[in-house]
Amino acid sequence: MISRLTGKLLACDVTGVVLDVGGVGYAVDVPVSTFDRLPRVGEPVALHTYLAVREDSLTLYGFATLPERALFLLLLTVSGVGPRTALNVLSCMPVSAFCTAVADGDVKALTRINGIGKRSAERLIVELRDRVADIAPETGVGRPAGGPGAVPREAVDAVAALETLGFKGDAARKAVQTVCATATPGTLSVENLIRKALAKLNS
Repeated sequence: MISRLTGKLLACDVTGVVLDVGGVGYAVDVPVSTFDRLPRVGEPVALHTYLAVREDSLTLYGFATLPERALFLLLLTVSGVGPRTALNVLSCMPVSAFCTAVADGDVKALTRINGIGKRSAERLIVELRDRVADIAPETGVGRPAGGPGAVPREAVDAVAALETLGFKGDAARKAVQTVCATATPGTLSVENLIRKALAKLNS
């Protein structure tokens, strides 16, 4: 595993760089957040890296900070998210802002990321909400949702469960939203949402 490279910046653009490390040129893909922190060509630079190994390729990804690399690796654990999508997330939103949006269930904020639709945003929330605190603990993520555009965690979990049962995402979201709109305070448990949404979906 190549976890760090230190060398001279030979070339760069918004998608990648070439580093001269001991006379060897390493091509490294980077997010825009890292590109913005790069020095001038010819100057020394250090990048935290991840080597992706596939049957037909070896690809190095580089990051200016450890939290960037940590979030990149965390994103790769989400079903349907590959390296390109993970780089795009880092290019479109700071690490702390992304972690806060996930923890708050803020679907609207996540869908502002190019290539992330509503369903993908909900999947990110479901799979990462309990894990982003390790990436950006200084943001206080993991607190109860409540910001503008936030979606209750129970609602996101209920939609995911309904999709697992075979219901289409749009129909599941609409049913859960309808239940949420008419629910009394203190009744928004995942089980109640699923049961009431199923009743609407099957009616």
